[in-house]
Amino acid sequence: MRNTTPWADRFGLGLAAVGRPAYITLGREQDLAAGRSVEQMQARCHDLLDAAWDAGVRYVDVARSYGHAERFLGTWLAAHPGRREQLTIGSKWGYEYVGAWTLDAAVHERKDHSSALFERQWSETLEALGGPPDAYLVHSVTPDSGALDDEPLLRALADLAGTGVRVGISTSGPAQGAVVDRALSLSTPFTAVQSTWNLLERSVGPALARAHAAGWLVVVKEGVANGRLTVHGAAPVLAQLARLDGQTVDAFALGSALSQPFVDVVLSGAVTREQLAQNLAARPPAAVPDGVVERPEEYWATRSALPWG
Repeated sequence: MRNTTPWADRFGLGLAAVGRPAYITLGREQDLAAGRSVEQMQARCHDLLDAAWDAGVRYVDVARSYGHAERFLGTWLAAHPGRREQLTIGSKWGYEYVGAWTLDAAVHERKDHSSALFERQWSETLEALGGPPDAYLVHSVTPDSGALDDEPLLRALADLAGTGVRVGISTSGPAQGAVVDRALSLSTPFTAVQSTWNLLERSVGPALARAHAAGWLVVVKEGVANGRLTVHGAAPVLAQLARLDGQTVDAFALGSALSQPFVDVVLSGAVTREQLAQNLAARPPAAVPDGVVERPEEYWATRSALPWG
């Protein structure tokens, strides 16, 4: 029975944190204390998908580098015939998961924006999901990745867009805004973007507003800053502001993203049903605080230092 939450149509469920055993979110030791075997993580992923579905969430975010996230979603879809056509699925290519399902891997993912990897990962995505996603994004485009200047790759992506799949980019790093604007300057093939925007890092906001005005799908990721805007890591001043607004700190953070007029979808990266329920209880706050913003370089340096846990 569907029990739609007030903002369910603006939320998506991101599977980055439940598709692989290690990730850079705070508090995983407590959240995943029951175990992180492939079977346990798949069961957890399916349970979260059930909870999100029941709450009315209809956007799901995965990627080739999210461990087995695409496969977990594919097996869930196979077990629930009729749900696929009601969902919007966004996936990403350009990183490979190389962590071998261990917590202490020297390298967990490898970036490669070549045409060859695009062709291979597109086939892998089709197999894992049982069909094409609705959106397929170049994962974590930065100024030095070269993806936006690779003419053969852009032609291949334009061909994919011609089949009806929405093609886009995701961004990370202190130059997110410049990357979005560079993609906007191209006549084809991009019409979607997924970027980090949260209370601590808002520099991409003006570029996302331009993308939204151009008709792009705008998805916000890392709205709780990899756990820094949750009970696991929020600064006391933010926790107090959230309490004054009558919300948990994670809901306050996600509600602040919801309040941005350029945002279409805000991703929850919950790993428990309780976290998901708290996230989906978010509402735009009475006021979005300005005094907590960090310089982009500072924010991304802190994020890069977070341990894979």
